[in-house]
Amino acid sequence: MHPLLYELNTRCWLRELSARHGQFIHLANVPEEEFTAWQRRGFTHVWLMGCWTTCSRARETALNDPVLLGLFGKALPDWSPDDVTGSPYAIAEYRVPESLGGEEGLREFRRRLHAHGLKLILDFVPNHTGLGHPWVKMRPELFVQGQPGSPETFVTESHSGMAWIAHGKDPFFPCWKDTAQLDYRRADTQSIMQEVLRGIAARRDGVRCDMAMLVLRDVFAKTWSGTRMTTIADDAEFWTEAIASVKRSSPDFLFLAEVYWDLEKNLQQLGFDYTYDKWLYDHLAYDNYAETQHHLVDMEQEFVQRSIHFLENHDEQRAATRFTPAEHRGAALLSFGLPGMRFFHEGQLEGAKIRLPVHLGRRQVEAPDPRIVGFYETLLAALNNTAVGRGECKILRPRSAWSNNSTDHCFVVVQWQAAPDAFDLVVVNLAAQPSQCYVTPVINGLGRREWKMEDLLGDEKYWRSGTELSVRGLYLALPARGAQLFHFSPAR
Repeated sequence: MHPLLYELNTRCWLRELSARHGQFIHLANVPEEEFTAWQRRGFTHVWLMGCWTTCSRARETALNDPVLLGLFGKALPDWSPDDVTGSPYAIAEYRVPESLGGEEGLREFRRRLHAHGLKLILDFVPNHTGLGHPWVKMRPELFVQGQPGSPETFVTESHSGMAWIAHGKDPFFPCWKDTAQLDYRRADTQSIMQEVLRGIAARRDGVRCDMAMLVLRDVFAKTWSGTRMTTIADDAEFWTEAIASVKRSSPDFLFLAEVYWDLEKNLQQLGFDYTYDKWLYDHLAYDNYAETQHHLVDMEQEFVQRSIHFLENHDEQRAATRFTPAEHRGAALLSFGLPGMRFFHEGQLEGAKIRLPVHLGRRQVEAPDPRIVGFYETLLAALNNTAVGRGECKILRPRSAWSNNSTDHCFVVVQWQAAPDAFDLVVVNLAAQPSQCYVTPVINGLGRREWKMEDLLGDEKYWRSGTELSVRGLYLALPARGAQLFHFSPAR
């Protein structure tokens, strides 16, 4: 089974449920209809983004950041300081605040997820803590020691005196001024973060690890080469032992990595079950259809099957604004139709258009887009009658339909099979012009049958000779941005 992940903005979602039902909704008393809707749509995992305790200093930092204030006004024109809850990635404690239902509420939420056949994913932020984390005062040595007076550092008073600590950062962007940078060159820092991770794993089903590549030895060394340190960790990567230690007691626990910079395969080799496929998103978003096909067809299939495919998340522009309706339709079918983890964001299925800064605990209520809602409802209903996400998968290589026709590069074709007498093809023409190609399904006994070919997203039905399919291949001609889901069954 290839997992289907649904990301919720926990704080906004619970707030909206409370308003809708006229009572305080927290994790322990989420209405039953929420669980049944996720189950009906086929989701296997729910990611509660932003359910940990954030610190008040992080909130104050956000309220004094002119760039963030501009984003707040754009996303929520009537925002007030009460709407600013601080970044959920500036964590003060890995505990659920009582305002969201507390630890007992989370346990009840997970129990009900399991009762509906779903599992729980939570955040793990390895690179940094929030400014108000207790370690900042109690264990300042765990953090990168910065230059006094630098705008990328802050001062704290500890038992050993004043300490200047670096803010967390991605080396290609300004520092995150609501965070404190942990020092992964230290063995004690790695040890205590492994302990935190094991504590999370004992209570949950998986973690999405924020900016997981930042704590790789080479990346960390380059990012912080100009800062002093006192203790050198051994040569092992943090993730190697951290993941192994959790898997020893919880072998089914999932590790998901947010990762960029062509380091996806590195993290898969270190033990991550799934890693972000940002390259696929970028190729789709920038209409690079030939690169999309190349990325999927020429990559090792194990890599594709351990990738997380998405059209949006809380860090990206909303799909309904990034893609035209026709582009959205094809890209959405592709996201559902690929092997690996398929990842959908709250609001995506309804066509939400406003990207909300994660620092806000309230968002505008948007009317659903009936075109997008209708498409996803049709797609989800159709997928229930196929092997997509459940069977054996192969990404087929399209061939030119005739000489001097190069539109075969515009296609992605994914084959799924769960039974010997049926199979399904996800077919997408990513280009803005009609395209044609041949593909040959890889099916045992393909040539021994006559096949009925039916588009589950439309009205087209064809009958095809198995001999012709195995010798010449299947001819496909799709309109611009065409997206079809073909089910093949023996002709009667």
